[in-house]
Amino acid sequence: MKPGDRVKLTTSEGTFEGTLLPRPALLSSDITVLKLKTGYNIGIESKKIEKRTVLQEYQTPVPVRAKIVHDPALPTVAILSTGGTIASRVDYRTGGVYADYSAEDFVMMCPELSKIANIKAVKVMSMMSEDAVAADWQKMAEAILESLKTADGVVITHGTDTMHFTSSVLSFLLENLTKPVIITGAQRSIDRGSSDAFMNLMCSIKAAASWDGACVTICMHGTISDDYCTLLRGTKVRKMHTSRRDAFRAINDEPLARVYANGRIEITNQEYPKRHEGKTSLRELDNRVGIITTYPDIEPAIFEEHAKRAKGLIIVATGLGNLPLHNKKTVKQALQKISKKIPLFICSQTLYGRVNPSVYANLRELSIEIGATYLSDMLPETAYAKLMVALTCKNTKEFMKTNIAGEFTTRELDDAFLR
Repeated sequence: MKPGDRVKLTTSEGTFEGTLLPRPALLSSDITVLKLKTGYNIGIESKKIEKRTVLQEYQTPVPVRAKIVHDPALPTVAILSTGGTIASRVDYRTGGVYADYSAEDFVMMCPELSKIANIKAVKVMSMMSEDAVAADWQKMAEAILESLKTADGVVITHGTDTMHFTSSVLSFLLENLTKPVIITGAQRSIDRGSSDAFMNLMCSIKAAASWDGACVTICMHGTISDDYCTLLRGTKVRKMHTSRRDAFRAINDEPLARVYANGRIEITNQEYPKRHEGKTSLRELDNRVGIITTYPDIEPAIFEEHAKRAKGLIIVATGLGNLPLHNKKTVKQALQKISKKIPLFICSQTLYGRVNPSVYANLRELSIEIGATYLSDMLPETAYAKLMVALTCKNTKEFMKTNIAGEFTTRELDDAFLR
């Protein structure tokens, strides 16, 4: 017997029919797991099974392919799959998920896509987004660069947990981006009736095909209903809820546009780079970055240990950029030593608003005596991503202080707070 087989198990307590499931790694090795016709799973102690009968052997499902006809009148959009539920199929016989990433599959999921653009799909990798490392981001950027040679825009399907890290990294890796790069995913798995996957994908492809922007954005639901999706600047966006469909929000910024299921794009913020002719190139990454969230009574050793490996530190401070420099700890002395070896950068835990080195004495000490650089309203995750790229530049501090991809805003928007 193997997982997926439909079997009949006879035990001293009765006979059970169902689909044999793979045993979860954390489950005792003497348990056999069945999925019953009702959809429920049961576990049976293997020693109690008196007879095993295979009723039907498992056959790997062969997906039905949709026929794609190239329409020369439509733009071409490349879909780069990196993992996540949005591009996964569920095998209901075993309850498992398997990946099959082709243009035909996307059209099968959303037949309307073929009316928006010619779809070219590439599987770049398959991973949980929290497992991403610097080499993965570099690989994504290389795949985007290759796709931009023939596509009018690029859509990346991605897990949602670290999507805003990826959007930030790609914003700095892709120099002189000439076309839109849209990152999307799903908060609800694609097999659920409440899934947001279809609308997110539809709106993302529409934006990649016809939006006039040339930057990295995230495209996800704008409300908990299927009203519209929002295009959010890749360096000013954050996942702000674990499960809501509208979990992604613009921070210290306005959404760039609303994209409706019928294809209409409503521009809500004109401040973004536009499509243009030119050559996009790639910067490089150095992942020797430390990011430390401070707290009361933090030990100096926290900073010292991070600094042993790092070539630069992002310090996520409180409020306007405060650190505990004058308690009984020796944080100030530790930072003075560290700053002579590697650069220090300050942003705020509040996310909204901006840090300011001139308001309090502690702030001025950090800026003047210790030499830390304050990063205005840059988000911590964005600062982390930017520093990885900045470390490969000739002047790391100058790169960090330069507005590369809209990571700094020049004015505060009253109606952008917690919207």
